[in-house]
Amino acid sequence: MDNRGSVLWVIGGTGEAVELATALVAEQIPCLVTVTTAIAQHAYKKSTYLKVLVGGLNVVSLGEFIRAQRIGAVLDVSHPFAVEISKGAIAAAQTLNLPYWRYERPAMEPVANGRIHYIDNLHTVLTPEFLLEQRTLLTLGYRWLHYFAPWQTQTTLFARILPSPVALEAALAAGFTPDRLIALRPPITAELERALWQQWEITKVITKASGAPGGEGIKCAVAEQLDISLFVLNRPQLDYPVVCRSQEEALALSRGWWRSLPKHG
Repeated sequence: MDNRGSVLWVIGGTGEAVELATALVAEQIPCLVTVTTAIAQHAYKKSTYLKVLVGGLNVVSLGEFIRAQRIGAVLDVSHPFAVEISKGAIAAAQTLNLPYWRYERPAMEPVANGRIHYIDNLHTVLTPEFLLEQRTLLTLGYRWLHYFAPWQTQTTLFARILPSPVALEAALAAGFTPDRLIALRPPITAELERALWQQWEITKVITKASGAPGGEGIKCAVAEQLDISLFVLNRPQLDYPVVCRSQEEALALSRGWWRSLPKHG
């Protein structure tokens, strides 16, 4: 039987992607999950209804990828800052006339106090006035660290990254020495967050608006407790065709698509 177009592509990279894929597989909906690292792959339980592919995708050739993998719909559960894969998936889905749904991690309400600052781009903080004579912790992810490489000889920078070889390689290439790096996978407790900031005598923290699953709320609370300035990089804004605000909504759309297919498996 030809199953072309009967696989749901779940764009992974978040804990919510694991949860949604688990729920979909439990309903025997065939899923293809894409993740960028081998470590992320381990979060998914093996199933005949689940295939996990590891590695970066060429956004230019996503159409060929979709056809080769017999994908019939796209559920984008990538990180809020993984805009390139989202843009590519939207364009490919529109070209091939496939359903595309974005699960959007709920954003946190801005915290109104003098310690929390929201910024739209890194240019705001890549200045001598901001960085010099500071001990700044970056929890932005490894892809952003190269912007800070020119400042390594002028100020004191620390970074927290995911425990993966690609992240460590990027951090070292950006000039971070081992004593200024820590590799941890979220979630991170408030106690551990506070202890790390105190151990390194941090004076400023730069992070991303990753929502509660990314520890944004914990960082805001610790910043207030320790009287440390926290700068939160706002999420990039994309025009998603369909946005799901809850996992149940994403599951309902996926379920409806699957049931509408003329043939199953």
